[in-house]
Amino acid sequence: MRVKPVPNRRNDINKQPLQTFRAYNIAHRGSNGEIPEATAAAYMRAIEVGADFIETDILASKDGVLICHHDVVLDATTDISNHKEFSDRKRTYDVQGDNTTGHFVVDFTLEELKTLRTRQRFSFRDQQYNGKFPIITFEEFISIALDAPRVVGIYPEIKNPIFINEHVRWSGGQKFEDKFIEMLKKYGYEGSYMSKEWLKQPVFIQSFAPTSLTYISNQTDLPKILLIDDASSYTQDTNQSYFDITSDSYLDFIKDYVVGIGPWKDTIVPVSSNYLQPCTDLVTRAHNNHLQVHPYTFRNENKYLHFNFSQDPYNEYDYWIKHIRVDGLFTDFPGSLNQFQEWTDPLAVGRNEEPGLLNKDFQCSQSSESCLLKTFVLQARS
Repeated sequence: MRVKPVPNRRNDINKQPLQTFRAYNIAHRGSNGEIPEATAAAYMRAIEVGADFIETDILASKDGVLICHHDVVLDATTDISNHKEFSDRKRTYDVQGDNTTGHFVVDFTLEELKTLRTRQRFSFRDQQYNGKFPIITFEEFISIALDAPRVVGIYPEIKNPIFINEHVRWSGGQKFEDKFIEMLKKYGYEGSYMSKEWLKQPVFIQSFAPTSLTYISNQTDLPKILLIDDASSYTQDTNQSYFDITSDSYLDFIKDYVVGIGPWKDTIVPVSSNYLQPCTDLVTRAHNNHLQVHPYTFRNENKYLHFNFSQDPYNEYDYWIKHIRVDGLFTDFPGSLNQFQEWTDPLAVGRNEEPGLLNKDFQCSQSSESCLLKTFVLQARS
């Protein structure tokens, strides 16, 4: 079967712009509720179904190439157990204070990593794409966004910087964070939040490590997001509890370096016996400090939906957008979030846009993006 190549829309000045009036639809590792996470297919699917931003975790290979992968080990989401040639590569390292055993990305070159194929992390999700897609590089991830038929933002994370800087070395004494920013600059990402330059190529830089964000502030004015874990856990770099991170004094400090925070949902609204408890004032205090709030992670499956939402993800979206008033949502299912937003706050209504413009553009782009998705499937099978 021959597949028609996808037109390169990178330099198209007539692309539909990024929407900025409603909560951002952030495709968490792509549309990974449907397709194995952090793959080209998952990101293209996310764009196809309406994501504003495609999100990824950035790590580094043994030879210093930046790659898209969430875990520092490869075991949970690749077929490495089938590769007998790598059976002697299992190691135990300290990762954020825990002894972790597995096949670590930092012990494999990019060439070796490219021989692996990804698989779905969760057994209760669709398994038909297991073994079909390779790990992709940061550059490949960026290209997917830039080649999209409309303006699509990227949302990369500086992942486990303490661990990566300990195990990977670059020439000239460069750090992981330096290489990360170097890559963004290479592809023209620049400008502060909502500037003309930023709107052309939108990006949020995220990290759980505060020192990484303060460090890169000397290199770029691109907007940054401080991720926040459970209040009882500690940062990997400063050994502060995330309870302290959410204090008024810390928010007042960090607002000089970041434009927002990305908290775990339960840090905003605690949960007991799968029922929501009274909401904290974190969102209010963040907004008072002119910080956006992008909580994670929204998933459609019943096991992730609190009883308050009657097993309906749209009820959950409604609660967080209309009642908690967050500014963006990390979701494994960007298609369902886009459907909810189009039903409740459509792009074309009352905003001086041509009626149906989004749907027209989507229909025009759908065939090309589907074509590109099929291309990756065929390449993976060959």
